[in-house]
Amino acid sequence: MKRWLVRTMLSAALLAGALGVAAPAQAAPATAGGNNDFSCRPTSAHPDPVVLLHGAFANNQLDLSHLQADLATQGYCTFSLTYGAYPELPLIGGLGPIAHSSAQIAAFVEQVRAATGAAKVDVVGHSEGGFLSLYLAKMQGIASEINRVVAIAPPSHGADSASVFTLAELLLPGGRSTLDKILSTVGLPVLADTLPGGSAMTALNSGPIAQPGIAYTVITSRFDEIVTPPGPTSFVNEPGVTNEWVQDSCPLDLVGHVGEASDRNVWHLVGNALDPAHATPISVCAIGLPV
Repeated sequence: MKRWLVRTMLSAALLAGALGVAAPAQAAPATAGGNNDFSCRPTSAHPDPVVLLHGAFANNQLDLSHLQADLATQGYCTFSLTYGAYPELPLIGGLGPIAHSSAQIAAFVEQVRAATGAAKVDVVGHSEGGFLSLYLAKMQGIASEINRVVAIAPPSHGADSASVFTLAELLLPGGRSTLDKILSTVGLPVLADTLPGGSAMTALNSGPIAQPGIAYTVITSRFDEIVTPPGPTSFVNEPGVTNEWVQDSCPLDLVGHVGEASDRNVWHLVGNALDPAHATPISVCAIGLPV
């Protein structure tokens, strides 16, 4: 195994633990009802297949797998892929450059549409996956093929992980350019891309993020400790976008960044965003992981 791959593996593990950007290490088994089932056909109740995008250092069996299974049992055709992984490390996704990952996802959307016969898909993403759900619609030329985007805790305007990277930038000789080189050398260009001023971040925020014809919902927690400050960093204040705090529905839910993927209150808000005609208030609030 190449040395840089070893460094990538170690860096992913260290950053995941230190920064809290890893997904919960518990996979959900595939269930009936359209969970990566390419024979699934959308119904009149749920006409758009749902493509779910995991966060950094995860894969399609981690992070949003429980939400995917929950949506599948409700009758949605749901699909997911592991994007941004290196061939030598296929189980660790979300590492590669955003432009490459978004191209992978766009091709997957075409595969889902061709298999299901659907004209459009809905896209749900968490963390980096949330960012990519916004980036995909704008930068890959497939906005006409997306009906709804639901972004959970996306670093829409550049996440600095509680100023960790700002501190690194100040301490390193050469500042930001040195930091970007280090991140690319250890196989983590995604972090350079999504920091404030990164290439993908600049592309997303040049002009409007929201694309015509797409209904957007951004959901985040006031207690998100990675995408900081959570509101200004995640929310997209543009026409066609609904921004929601988890705590507006469940004030006592102290869920953090990682926990938002598995928080049942978040799942409920996602369901409401995907099917606003049948949206319901949360009657009994769960308590999410405060990490």
